[in-house]
Amino acid sequence: MIDTHPPFRDPQLPVDLRVDDLLSRLTLEERVAMLHQFAPAVERLGIGAFRTGQEALHGVAWMGPATVFPQAVGLGATWNEELVRRVGEAVGAEVRAMHARDSRVGLNVWAPTVNLLRHPLWGRNEEGYSEDPALTSAIAVAYTRGLRGDHPVHWRTAPVLKHWLAHNNETDRDTSSSSVPPRVLHEYDLRAFRAAVESGAVAGVMPAYNLVNGRPNHLSPYLEEHLRRWTAQDLVVCSDAGAPSNLVDSEHYYDTHEEATAAALRAGVDSFTDHGQDSSTIVARLRGALDQGLIDEQHIDRAVRRLLAMRCGLGEFDPQPAPGAGTERFDTPEHRALALEAAEQAVVLLKNDGLLPLAEGTRIAVVGLLADECKLDWYSGTLIHRSTPLTGLRERFGAANISFAEGADLVRLRTAAGWVQVPLAEDEGADAVRGAEGALDPALLAGRTDLPPLTCGDDPAELALIDWGGGVLTLRAADGRYLSVADDGRLRASADQPGGWVVQETFRLEERPDGQLLRHLGSGRAVAVDDGSLRIADQGDLFEVVVVRRGADEVAAAAATADVVVVVAGNDPHINGRETEDRTTLALPEQQERLWRAARAANPRTALALVSSYPYGVTDADAELPALLWTAHGGQAAGSALARVLAGDVSPAGRLPQTWYAADADLPDLLDYDVIGGRQTYLYFDGEPLYPFGHGLSYTSFGYDDLSAERDGDLLRVRLTVGNIGAVAADEVAQLYVRFEDGTVACPLRRLVAHRRVPLAAGAAERLEFGIPLAELGFWDVARGRWTVATGRYTVLAGASAADIRCTVTVTVDAEGPVARDVLVRGLAAADYDQQRGTVIVDRAKESGDAVTTGPGGSGELLFRGCDFGDAATTVAAEVSATGPGTVELRLPDGAVLATLAVPATGGPYDWTSLKAGLLLSGVADLEVRLTGPVRLAGLSFS
Repeated sequence: MIDTHPPFRDPQLPVDLRVDDLLSRLTLEERVAMLHQFAPAVERLGIGAFRTGQEALHGVAWMGPATVFPQAVGLGATWNEELVRRVGEAVGAEVRAMHARDSRVGLNVWAPTVNLLRHPLWGRNEEGYSEDPALTSAIAVAYTRGLRGDHPVHWRTAPVLKHWLAHNNETDRDTSSSSVPPRVLHEYDLRAFRAAVESGAVAGVMPAYNLVNGRPNHLSPYLEEHLRRWTAQDLVVCSDAGAPSNLVDSEHYYDTHEEATAAALRAGVDSFTDHGQDSSTIVARLRGALDQGLIDEQHIDRAVRRLLAMRCGLGEFDPQPAPGAGTERFDTPEHRALALEAAEQAVVLLKNDGLLPLAEGTRIAVVGLLADECKLDWYSGTLIHRSTPLTGLRERFGAANISFAEGADLVRLRTAAGWVQVPLAEDEGADAVRGAEGALDPALLAGRTDLPPLTCGDDPAELALIDWGGGVLTLRAADGRYLSVADDGRLRASADQPGGWVVQETFRLEERPDGQLLRHLGSGRAVAVDDGSLRIADQGDLFEVVVVRRGADEVAAAAATADVVVVVAGNDPHINGRETEDRTTLALPEQQERLWRAARAANPRTALALVSSYPYGVTDADAELPALLWTAHGGQAAGSALARVLAGDVSPAGRLPQTWYAADADLPDLLDYDVIGGRQTYLYFDGEPLYPFGHGLSYTSFGYDDLSAERDGDLLRVRLTVGNIGAVAADEVAQLYVRFEDGTVACPLRRLVAHRRVPLAAGAAERLEFGIPLAELGFWDVARGRWTVATGRYTVLAGASAADIRCTVTVTVDAEGPVARDVLVRGLAAADYDQQRGTVIVDRAKESGDAVTTGPGGSGELLFRGCDFGDAATTVAAEVSATGPGTVELRLPDGAVLATLAVPATGGPYDWTSLKAGLLLSGVADLEVRLTGPVRLAGLSFS
C-alpha cells in the first residue's frame, strides 16, 4: 500500500530533507534507472515516469502546435531583456499547458543555447544570442527567468543551458577539440554561462559534443571546478544525445563503455541521454561500472539527489498542484501579440538612403525566394499561424498595391525514357491533410509511400528549381509540394517544406559528358528510372534540364512595373547551415545574387530584406542598393512584423548581435577558438567589418550628451543623456563599451559592459544611469592565476554600435599593479602562456589538467612575459610526455638559446617524466619555449 503522507510529499519541509527521505526509500536498481533520460515510474511509491529534455529554444518544439517566436539569434537582436523574459514566460506557460494535456511534454526544458556566436559559419548560429558574453548572458538570464517563473519555491519549468563548453563547429563536432587558453576560457566562454547560473533560474547544463583542450566536455573538470561553485543550488547535468557512447565509439577516449560511463558520472553528469527511450544499455553500463569498482553508490546517489531536487522544485511530489498550475494556456491572444512584438523588435535596418519607410499607396513588387515563405528550423514548434512577407505586405498596403515574383527557375527534366511527370494522387490523401490555409502538413506528407511516385512520359512537369548555394537544389511541383525520397527509395512530390534530421528534399546536378546526373543528397545516391518511375540507385540516369523560365527575368518584369521593389533573400534553416552542417561561405547564394541584381537593374528603388539564421557578406548589395534590412526567421509573425517596419508603423530598433564580416578572408579558421590570439569578434577584430557589432539604424536620429563616469566603491557609475532628435517615436539601444588604455597584455579594442533599449518619443530625452561592477573591467591574469582588475586608465565609450561611438570619458582606477611571474615559486604552467604559435592545448590526464603540444606543423612556440628568475636560476625541469622523440628549447626573445632538452618517447601521452637541464638566468625577462616533435609539455620549474 502506498504511503500517502511520507516526508518527501510534504511541501512545508525543506527540499533537501524531502529529497533525502525519498532517496532513502529507493532501491539501488530504482536509483540507477533514474540516471537515464527516460526514468521509469516507481509505482510502489506513487512516483511517475520522468523525462529530462524538452526543447524550447524559441517556443515549444517537436510536440505539436505551439506559439513560434523568432529564432534565438533574433531574440538576441532585440537587445531587450524585458521582452525576452516575457517570451520565456510565454514559452514556460505553454510547456505547462501542453504537459497537462500530454505528459510526454517534459518540464525539464533544454534551453537556451548560450554558446557564443564566435564564428558566423557555425551551422547552429541560429541557436545562440550573440558573439559577446555580456549580451549573451543578459539575454540568457532573461529567458531562463521567464521559463523558471517567479514563484519563490515552485518552478514553472527547469531550464538547462546548452552546450558546455566552447562549442562552435558542426564539422567533426564529436571528435574535434577546442584549444582554449585560460584567458579565453575565463574572459569569454565561461562568462556566457556564469550570470545565468548565478541568477538562480537555471536547473543545469548540457555538455557539448566536442572536446576542450583534448578532453571530452562530458568529462569536463570545469563542471565541478567552476559551474557548481557559482551557486549553492543543485545543478543537473544532462548529457547530449548519444554523447556518452561517443566517449568510446567515436572519440576512443576510453576502451570500454563501463569506464566511460563511470568517468562521466564522476565528472558530474547526472542524466544520460543515450539509446533513445531504451534505458537498458545505460543501466547495464552503470551496473557494470559498479561491479568493477569504477564507481560506488555514493556517485549514484549524488546524481539521483540532484535529479530529485529538480523534480521536487517542479512540484512533482507535492500532494496538491503548484499555485497557478492548470491555468496556463497556449496560443492565447497575448502570446500572438508577443510573437509579433518580438518579431518587430528583432528587425535590423542595415542601410537606408531614404527609401524607407514606404508611403501609403506605394506599388510594391515583393520578390525573392523567401518572399512568400515562413520558414521553420529544427527547434521550431508546429505553426498555428503563418505570416510571410508577401501576406504581411498585402495586409498592410492592400493586395492591389502588391505584385509578386518568387524568382525560382522553372524547368523541365527529360531522360531517355521521357519527360519527368508528377502524377496526381488517385485518392484524396493530399487534400485530406491540407490545413485551413491550404498548406500541406510536412509531418503527414514527407516520407509517405501511398502517393504515386514520379514517372517518365510525354506530359512534362514544370518544376521550380531553387539553388540554395553550393549547388544544393530543391525541386518543387506545381501544387507546391517538394520532391522528396521516402524509405522505399521512390521520388514523390510529397513535402510541404524541406526538413527532418536527414533532409530528403535536396539534390545536386552533376555534369557528365552526355547530360547531368541528379544526386539525392540525403542518401548520396543518384536518381534513376526504374519501371517508368524515379527512384534512387547506385547508378543513375542522365537528365537534360530544359529551362522554361528564368527566375531573374520574372523578377525583372515585376520590378519594372513597381514603385519600389523588396527583394526577400536568405536561407532555409534546414539547408546549408544547421545542426550537423557548417556553412562554407558568407556569400549569398548565386541565384539570390542574380535576383537582387535583376531587380535593381529594372528598378533602382530596390531594398534587400535578408531573412536568415546568420550573417552574409553582402558587400556589393550594400554598395549598390539604397536599403538593406536583416531579421532572423521571425516565427509565426515574421511577415507582419517586416511589413510594419517597412511601412514605418514601427521604427526599426534591432541591433546586430554579432559582427557582419565583409568577406570570407576576414574569418578565422572554424576550429580556432583563441579569440584573443586569432583577433576574433568585435572584441579584437582589427579589420573593417561590413556592419559592426551593435549596428542598426532607425527612422529617426538620436543624440548622446553629458557622459560622466566615476568610481563609487565597487561600482563604476556611468551617466549619460540620450535624446530623440528626430520626428518619429522610436527605441534607441544605448551601448556602453570600455577600453583599457594602459594594458601590457592583449586587451579588447572595446568591450560591451552595459546596454539599454529605451523608447523615446520624438523630441524626448532620458537620463540613463548604469552601475558597472569594477570586476567587469578585469581580465584573467595568467601571472597570478586569477581574475584581476588592473590599475590604469579606462575609457568609457557610449554610442549606437561598437563602431558608432558618440562620446567618451576616461577614468583612472586604482586597483592592482602588474606583477612579474614568480617562476622560482610557481613555475610555469605550459597553458598559461601569453602568446603562442603552432601549438594546441591538450589534456594532461583524462580527469583534469592541461598541457601543450605541437600542432599539425610539428613545431610550435610559447611566449611567457615578465618571468622573474630572482638572483639566478641555474636549473630548469620540464614535465613532458612524448609518443616519439622531440625537443624542448628555452631561449630569449633575441634568439639566445638558454637550454635544450632532448625528449625521448615516454610511451603514451599520459606517461609523464621530468627532464632537467642547466641554464643561467636572472632578473625579469620574457621567455620563449620552442617545442618540436610529438611532445607534450605540462610545465616548467626552475631552481
